[in-house]
Amino acid sequence: MKKIKIYAVTLIASVIAVVVILSCNKDKLNTINGNVVATTDYFNTSGQLLEAVNAAYGAWRGSNLVAREWFFLHDLRSDDVSTGGSQLEAPRYQILLGVVDPSNPIMNANWNNLYTVIHRANTVTDNAPLIKDNPDLVKRIVGEAEFLRGWAYYDLASQWGAVPIYTATVKAPTDYKPKSAAADVFAQAAKDLQAAAAVLPGKSGTDLGRATASAANAMLARVLMQTGDYAGAKAALLKIPTTGADGYQLTNRFLDNFEEETEFNKESIFEVIYADKGDNNFNWGSGTGDGATADQTTVRNQEYNPIGWRNLVPSDKLLNEFESTVTGAAKTDPRYSYTVYQTGDKFDNNTATLVDADQNGNSSTVHGVKIKVGWRKFQLIYKEDRATASFHPGSNNQRILRYAEVLLMLAECENELGNTAAAVGYLNQVRARADVAMPPYPTAQFPVTTKADIVKAIMHEKTAEMADEEVRNVDILRWRKKGYFTTEPLSWYTAAKEFLPIPQSEIDNNPKINN
Repeated sequence: MKKIKIYAVTLIASVIAVVVILSCNKDKLNTINGNVVATTDYFNTSGQLLEAVNAAYGAWRGSNLVAREWFFLHDLRSDDVSTGGSQLEAPRYQILLGVVDPSNPIMNANWNNLYTVIHRANTVTDNAPLIKDNPDLVKRIVGEAEFLRGWAYYDLASQWGAVPIYTATVKAPTDYKPKSAAADVFAQAAKDLQAAAAVLPGKSGTDLGRATASAANAMLARVLMQTGDYAGAKAALLKIPTTGADGYQLTNRFLDNFEEETEFNKESIFEVIYADKGDNNFNWGSGTGDGATADQTTVRNQEYNPIGWRNLVPSDKLLNEFESTVTGAAKTDPRYSYTVYQTGDKFDNNTATLVDADQNGNSSTVHGVKIKVGWRKFQLIYKEDRATASFHPGSNNQRILRYAEVLLMLAECENELGNTAAAVGYLNQVRARADVAMPPYPTAQFPVTTKADIVKAIMHEKTAEMADEEVRNVDILRWRKKGYFTTEPLSWYTAAKEFLPIPQSEIDNNPKINN
């Protein structure tokens, strides 16, 4: 009688499955499943390797990362947002309150799919040496895989701290890895992004959505700033060109960075692409329009939409951070109205007026006035009527990296390196955008005489420019470590809660996780 023992092995909850069958018939141990193509047999051409890296892009783009759960996890761990009301689902509300247990499904979705990205990127880097045709394309594909893997490790180190590092595909139960220190995870991210920046091309006018050298350098700067390497971050940022065909500049119009018609503009360094299915379907994972070849929409337009679900709204703290003549500023910052919609604002190509009845859930308090406020960034109601806007998973690309952030990162790097005048110069470039035109620093409310003054200006300017762009929670980690907050920005914060817990599924499956 045969004894069969099956080990279901996942690379962090369901990335790959390896089935080992132990039988009394030893001759069958080496039997190859004729219905499965081994990677050593499949990867023969650069086209096949391209399909593999496209799968890594697909994991980043999916509903468990950028299309939905990624922006939720980042935002809920920041002070940019508040709950829109009782409609916010319990697992999301738990994260907002800082009460995250190892089984939280939003956290688990991010973890599992970040490791899916890593596994798929490892499949590319493992098999690239097998490809003999088109070496230039192979080099580029490997660079894209390294970019995507480096971005994943940056997210893991920022959110969880110490996590396992995999740089080769897992093939056996013995391939599990223990946790590595956060510093080592950031180091792996930096190594990947440096390698990617060295081989990736400049921006393309046709092959849109792929990683470029500038995207790798901008992401590398994020990594290095988290580790305190401001000189290295500055060097990476200065490699991003500002002239010529590959150059980046600020757009004259702030909202060009958040509307469909102006995707891939001169400010955009890296975007995740979405497509409108035309039928209001979203890739929930089990319904109509799903599948490996289905178009991918983003549900962000629905989740944050003032007329839609309105699950998260801007926090009062954020809304009151914008400069206003009400509080003594020389000019009200127009980025307030570019960032949010509030009762009384026009939408649907300026043909309709937003009223309280359009917006379910909570009100906000702005300079002492109670008013309903919702997000404008990445929303589609600027061109949609009430009926269309009430439920519409959209195709508005998620801008991950843009040139304004490069300038703000350079300002922080220069200030940390003692070059205060240069830091102020970069901040003023951001304020000088044509349709923003805020008075340059120094201002009455923001003097920039000392390093500490400039820190406050940087923190303010990044809030005004990049609210709800999924950078604030990581900035908080960096600035908290440096002691820059006079008041802790997160009411739930304790040292024990600074990072997310390792998911329970990983604890159950990985025997080395606690080593």
